[in-house]
Amino acid sequence: MLPSLPHVSRRDLSYFFFSQHFSDGLRTTLAILLPALVGAQWGNFEAGITISTGAVCVSATDTPGPAKHKRNGMLAGLGLVFVVSILTGVVAPYRWLLGLEVVGMAFALTMLLVWGARAGSVGSATLLAMVLMLAHPPALPQVLPHALLLLLGGGWYLVLALLQQQLQPYRPAQQALGECLHAMAGFLQLKADFYQESTNLEEDYRRLVAQQVTVNDKQEAVREVLFRSRQLVNESTSTSRRLVLTFVEAVDLYEHITAGYYDYAALRRDFGRTGLLADIAALISRLATDLDYLGSAIQANRAYGSPAPDRTAEWSRLQARIAATPADAADSSPRVLLKILVNLRDLIRRITNLRRYFDESLLEEAPPEPSRAATHLQFVAQQELHFSAFTQNLTLNSSVFRHAIRMTVACAVAFVLAESLWHGQHNYWVLMTVTIMLKPGFSLTRQRNIERIIGTLVGGVLGTLILKTVASGDVRFAFLVVFMVVAYSFQRTKYIITVIFLTAYLLIMFTFLGAGYLGIIEERVTDTLLGCAIAFSAGYLLFPSWESDQLRDLMAATLRANLAYLRQLADRLAGREVTATAYRLRRKDVYVASANLAAAFQRMLSEPKSKRRHPTEIHQFVVLNHILSSNIAALTATLQDTATPTPPPSPESRRALTSAQAALTRSLTRLAPETLLEESAPAPEVRSEVPAAPADRPLLEQLGFLQKVSTDLSKVTEVLTA
Repeated sequence: MLPSLPHVSRRDLSYFFFSQHFSDGLRTTLAILLPALVGAQWGNFEAGITISTGAVCVSATDTPGPAKHKRNGMLAGLGLVFVVSILTGVVAPYRWLLGLEVVGMAFALTMLLVWGARAGSVGSATLLAMVLMLAHPPALPQVLPHALLLLLGGGWYLVLALLQQQLQPYRPAQQALGECLHAMAGFLQLKADFYQESTNLEEDYRRLVAQQVTVNDKQEAVREVLFRSRQLVNESTSTSRRLVLTFVEAVDLYEHITAGYYDYAALRRDFGRTGLLADIAALISRLATDLDYLGSAIQANRAYGSPAPDRTAEWSRLQARIAATPADAADSSPRVLLKILVNLRDLIRRITNLRRYFDESLLEEAPPEPSRAATHLQFVAQQELHFSAFTQNLTLNSSVFRHAIRMTVACAVAFVLAESLWHGQHNYWVLMTVTIMLKPGFSLTRQRNIERIIGTLVGGVLGTLILKTVASGDVRFAFLVVFMVVAYSFQRTKYIITVIFLTAYLLIMFTFLGAGYLGIIEERVTDTLLGCAIAFSAGYLLFPSWESDQLRDLMAATLRANLAYLRQLADRLAGREVTATAYRLRRKDVYVASANLAAAFQRMLSEPKSKRRHPTEIHQFVVLNHILSSNIAALTATLQDTATPTPPPSPESRRALTSAQAALTRSLTRLAPETLLEESAPAPEVRSEVPAAPADRPLLEQLGFLQKVSTDLSKVTEVLTA
């Protein structure tokens, strides 16, 4: 069943039309359409289609990232498409040799995933080129000219992409940063829901954790574009400095958003009838809207516009209302409301700071930082292209190798089925469906299969309605162009939308070529069902990759990251220096590990029930992990914002902190006993010569809560490993 359509605002439309995905969709549509139209105009439509096919294949390698990496990926795809097209053309007359090529290429090209997602996209693009050649293999004398036309089409797309990058060098970074702020605004809006008594707290946590995954993905995308581009981190231009400084400020803002954790059940119970929580939720929602407007303006590369609303005045009114609340109107101390006020004031200040992006005068005199690139490179994962990675992964212990085996068997079955049992005019669609649908994890394969089938059926209906109701060729062509742009704009975000509009525009295109669309619909639906059945069966039966098998390692990684995060807090309390870069690296590790765990848990819930292990306990682990990191962030932020030196903690505080570290270490020992390293153990307690301060009651309460959450994590881990 299709999900209900969400409300679409003007701001949502702005995010779409100024997004990287929409510009990619426009570029891909232009690169595909123009050669076909020129070929038709010059009386050589077949050559134009071949050039367009080359553009389609190379466009699949043009994934978001630094300009240098995108260029290298497209060049690699261009070379492989050329070589494989020649090989396919030579062996095409010999069906058994062609079958061997399909099997060998399916394995070798899938194994490219050992060098990362971009290399994997190069392999997928090459597989696509090979499969598309099966539609009408050229005669032997035409093999080289055909391959040269594909090379020309791929080169045309490459030139178009590089030209756009040269003309708009900052646009990818602006678009990625805008989408990051958009995701953070969604996260902040979900935080407001915790103060609404009408929402379910468990469901709120599920949605918050899911949005955390999205925010992490967007932050990683910005890091890739900004910190891997020497042009951006080394330049002393105002635009480059604004992009880098704004992103650093945005990550700090996100930390303060996550740090705003409270016992929401107790808040609702104690202050629900005062009406204060609704006012707090309303202010947070307005701050989320302000952040969303900022993201939209940055992404669209336009001025912020009207003066920003004065949220400080709203905060002051909320402060006065809390101060005026009678002591007997609530069931507990209003101190927690004061903590919320402090957090809200900090959020207002930081969102206001983000508006400096639009004020060049504030950054004109900022001196460039020569060592900035070296520092920022620490925040992005390094991907080395060593051939040894290929040979080291030729084992069943490698998930990439197991996926390559699945792909090889599935492609062999699809090829034999299409050649011997199914003789449709476009039976290569079966093989193409398999190569697109089969993914390394079963949950993603299942999701893609469902979306492919639904999208094909809906797209077939849409295309038929257009063809039955619209007789004008010009209007049909206009629909074709619009459908192409939409299909290629959503191919990396909403696959079901891509399939719907791709199917519809293919039907219109085949009609222009003189084919009967009813027969095309029947064949496409049949080929899609066959291909999806083969891909689904391979994903389920051949070395299936279940998320529950990966969760133990992901939980251990999350505990390691939180333990290191907690130890930096212990270092601060002990008076040891923690540099800003070291702290941000530990914070990033927590965000990445937590997002990876949450994403794997969500994928596990889409797998067969028999393959899910301890879903309730894992959900508790994910939520407790979020609460733990939020409170560590809150305490760290308090220490960072304190102007006076932090006094030595009291013995009670030290005991609570040591106990929390010990509980996390016990949990890590249960999950990964073979990786017990010195880093996993609690840091030795440093005794200061300065007498300990008397017990700081708020600090002691916060550390006691960290101890409780860490102990709860240990109990959940004990159940999971029993």
